[in-house]
Amino acid sequence: MKKIYLVSSSLILMALMSGCGEKMVQSHSETKAMAYEGVSEAVMMPEPMEYRGGNIVADVMYYPPIQMPSVAVVAPNTESYKHNEQNKFIEVSSSPLSTFSTDVDTASYSNVRRMLDANSLPPKDAVRTEEFVNYFSYNYKEPTTNEPFFINLKVDDALWNKKHKLIQIGLQSKKANIAKLPPSNLVFLLDVSGSMNDENKLPLLKKSLKLLVNQLRAEDKVSIVVYAGSSGLVLDRAKGSEKEKIINALDKLEAGGSTAGGEGIRLAYEIAKKSFIKNGNNRVILATDGDFNVGQSSESELIELIEEKKKSGVYLSILGFGMGNYKDDKVEALADKGNGNYAYIDNLLEAKKVLVTQMSGTLYTVAKDVKVQVEFNPQKVSSYRLLGYENRKMANEDFNDDKKDAGEVGMGHSVTALYEVVLNDGTNSSKVDKLKYQTAVVNPSDELATVKIRYKEPKADSSRLMSRVVSFQNSDISDVDSKFIQSVVGFSMILRNVEEKGDLTYNKVLSLAKASKGSDDEGYRAEFIKMIENAMLSK
Repeated sequence: MKKIYLVSSSLILMALMSGCGEKMVQSHSETKAMAYEGVSEAVMMPEPMEYRGGNIVADVMYYPPIQMPSVAVVAPNTESYKHNEQNKFIEVSSSPLSTFSTDVDTASYSNVRRMLDANSLPPKDAVRTEEFVNYFSYNYKEPTTNEPFFINLKVDDALWNKKHKLIQIGLQSKKANIAKLPPSNLVFLLDVSGSMNDENKLPLLKKSLKLLVNQLRAEDKVSIVVYAGSSGLVLDRAKGSEKEKIINALDKLEAGGSTAGGEGIRLAYEIAKKSFIKNGNNRVILATDGDFNVGQSSESELIELIEEKKKSGVYLSILGFGMGNYKDDKVEALADKGNGNYAYIDNLLEAKKVLVTQMSGTLYTVAKDVKVQVEFNPQKVSSYRLLGYENRKMANEDFNDDKKDAGEVGMGHSVTALYEVVLNDGTNSSKVDKLKYQTAVVNPSDELATVKIRYKEPKADSSRLMSRVVSFQNSDISDVDSKFIQSVVGFSMILRNVEEKGDLTYNKVLSLAKASKGSDDEGYRAEFIKMIENAMLSK
């Protein structure tokens, strides 16, 4: 093999600086260029070029730098999601009550859509059934009394098991009259750390918030707090009419530094408190990828901070951005504990949905600490399973405890919950012996269950109760909406690959979604159909 001699740049530099006319001693190290299989000749050391430097160094051989082929470096995926075990069937004879907190978050749906658009199936824990269902609006009846909700009910056959029934519960809050909404005191808390530098992070964040800014009224106020290595106030209480001033402040933001989320949250709540509007809408809007990696970074510490600050009467909305390092588990935990809601923004159309079309629901709370408790009739129902809400389940005694925190519902928002039930056919299907000392039902009825709702008005400390009976006669939810809801639930079950899905397939879900698309003015149901098709290509 031909020997190739390498001369270090430091050796040449020393020779040039010495100014000596004597011949340089050529005793540099000898290196063999080994031939590796699969390496082209272009990668091997080129022929040397001769350098003759007057009276300095004679015959110093200079070798040009080797041009190695470029290799694309792919950043590791460090996204994180909280694991929740799928709800299982529960015997009514041993546990007739089921209690959970409401949830109007939709982040899971748009986050999974982002993955499917990239032809990648989501991790199971990224799929939260209730957030898939609650992403869509349904033709629910609205309240006609002073109550904040109307309880819509329907009983239908379960798509994935015709022997089972599906109890559908739809809470619909009052729709908004924008002109009559109270003034807003908004604090944008923006993550401008180095991890937010990607196009689908800070640049998309700016564009998204500009959509919201254009909806503000003169009586509204906006402050901007940023955090990276340290926190700072960028804009202090600009009027809603000063749109150019607010937009200019957004345009100047650049990403850089590490993330110290705790300090930013503290400062944002302090600013919100200073600008507090009595009887107004006081809210911090946190926009982040959730990558809190410096400072007060542990999830428990951040949650404690949020729980402390929400006592001030300031609500929290969280907008998630980005991919690759997205920390869904941290962001969701903060939203759950901060009297707020959580959406994931994967494109500008989603930003328009959250911050323009559904602005009143995102920003204005009509009821807080909203809890649902369902009591099943053991004479009619043998067992039940709550679909979704795995991380929202509550102890039954917490339902009447006004000190226990629960979810918030915004103006015009709807909340949908579903129970898959096995009817009681008179046989004892329980795994335990029939109980001897249970109270007999003197007047058995056609009631399958009773749905009870507890809620507090936004400024109240005491809850109010409302309830409604479930029976086969309930028909508040249209057949089109009922079938579409089932297609969404079925799709989430397939993505999570749960045992209860039975022989459910993408094709069956796709067929039902197409048949129940309805009017679909906003195009969201058509987009869902596309998601199913993307999943079929990605499997």
